[in-house]
Amino acid sequence: MSEAILTINQLKKSYDKKTDVLKGIDTKFYPGEFVVVVGPSGAGKSTFIRCINRMIDPSGGEVIFDGVHMEKITGRKLRRQMSDIGMIFQHYNLVGRVNVIKNVLYGRLGKMPFWKSLLGLYTEKEKREAFWLLKKVGLEEQVYQRADALSGGQMQRVGICRAIVQQPRLLLADEPIASLDPKSADIVMDQLRDITAGHNLTCIVNLHQVDYAKKYATRIIGIKEGKIVFDGVPAALTDDIIADIYRGKEGQMKLAKQTQEENQPIEFGKEGAATYVS
Repeated sequence: MSEAILTINQLKKSYDKKTDVLKGIDTKFYPGEFVVVVGPSGAGKSTFIRCINRMIDPSGGEVIFDGVHMEKITGRKLRRQMSDIGMIFQHYNLVGRVNVIKNVLYGRLGKMPFWKSLLGLYTEKEKREAFWLLKKVGLEEQVYQRADALSGGQMQRVGICRAIVQQPRLLLADEPIASLDPKSADIVMDQLRDITAGHNLTCIVNLHQVDYAKKYATRIIGIKEGKIVFDGVPAALTDDIIADIYRGKEGQMKLAKQTQEENQPIEFGKEGAATYVS
């Protein structure tokens, strides 16, 4: 087996210095893996994934990415390491008033000199890459549309392109299909799996939905109450293990039946967060 790109040792996180949300996580991730992390709300999945790229500072333990201790670095060195970790968010985090191609190109900002980022001076190569990615995910006709004119599934595909154009070595996705209907979720997961495989990226995806985890993952990690209770191939995730992970929260294991359709419009609130128009 090749050398791990990411090593987690005894990772802990407490928000109140009394209760640990993460209780000593130990695991490794390898090049080209598509790992899905499952577990109910409150299990610690989002905290775990956000400690990896230092969106949240861990309370203890080690996060070693590409040979560098993420928990020890600050300033310019931290920004440099973070630029090699792409992130896809549940609520897209796009700029609604800006067109699709610019939203994708924003993924390059962390790799540019500060003065170029202020002026938005992207190279022709970067622009071609952004166009190519949008075409690959079926959005070539939406390139110059405002992001707030897109459906939820389309917006999430823009988010994937933005993360990939960053040219990361590691890609994190925090509940990328939680706000989508099943048809849109299938499209997004297909694109995420195929595009990361094409770039040989290590991808870590948080999901509630066990059926999607089994369909797409090369490996599944189950988290319950801040601890890893399963780590293995999808075929080894038995019904008994699933029942234990989701005990008392079985309704979270599948996409909600009342989710929105792919073509339903999106409305942006004051803070730029996307909500469905009812």
